[in-house]
Amino acid sequence: MLIKSALMHLLGYIWQEQLGDELKVLGTWRSPFALRVRLALNFKGLPYEYFEEDLDNKSDLLLKSNPFIKKLPVLIHNNILICESLVILEYIEEKFSDVGPALLPVDPYERAMARFWARYIEDKLVAPWLKMFRANTNEEKAEWMRETVEAVKTLEGALSRKLAPFFGGDDVGYVDVVLSGMIAWMQGTKALCGVELLDTTKTPLLVEWMERFAGLEGAKEVMPDVDKLVEFAKIKRAKMMALDNN
Repeated sequence: MLIKSALMHLLGYIWQEQLGDELKVLGTWRSPFALRVRLALNFKGLPYEYFEEDLDNKSDLLLKSNPFIKKLPVLIHNNILICESLVILEYIEEKFSDVGPALLPVDPYERAMARFWARYIEDKLVAPWLKMFRANTNEEKAEWMRETVEAVKTLEGALSRKLAPFFGGDDVGYVDVVLSGMIAWMQGTKALCGVELLDTTKTPLLVEWMERFAGLEGAKEVMPDVDKLVEFAKIKRAKMMALDNN
């Protein structure tokens, strides 16, 4: 795997040198959405320049790159701007289809299903998780916790039907990259929200998938530290609650 990763990066640098393509990513270390983009580029073996943003003091580059919603991530490809993580992933796959492994399957049905599960993760896991984390009352927290736990159970079932190590099959695919942005956040959910999302009893396949994914060369260099993430999130939530009480 290490040799394969090194070869992919070498081919990426040769590709960049030959075609003159320049890739830049605007993100922040804690963003699951920015992480998706970096992972996709890493797995493709595409070299890029990364810019760490401070969302409390957004750079002029970010404000100019995404003037409509001023959010991360942003991919800049030869001065062309692409925003929103799922859109960026599809752009990377289509623009660089001849570089590195394919993220989306060739078969139209399988491709459609990959997009379906990516949307499911966005709407049924990420969105309720954020609401659970930000909930002001125990009732609200319990409601969003149930939806988040249900989404995790559904993803466990989807992975069991794959009969493969990854959602993409034998190799990492589009759904793996989309879900992977939440790995560290799901690992830290017990410390942040009092509920264990991933454990070897209830979600053994997802636990194995998580460990397998996190061990990949393209992932190890960018996956955030869980303890650091939890510490940041606790401080962030305390500030939000203080503002709500004023």
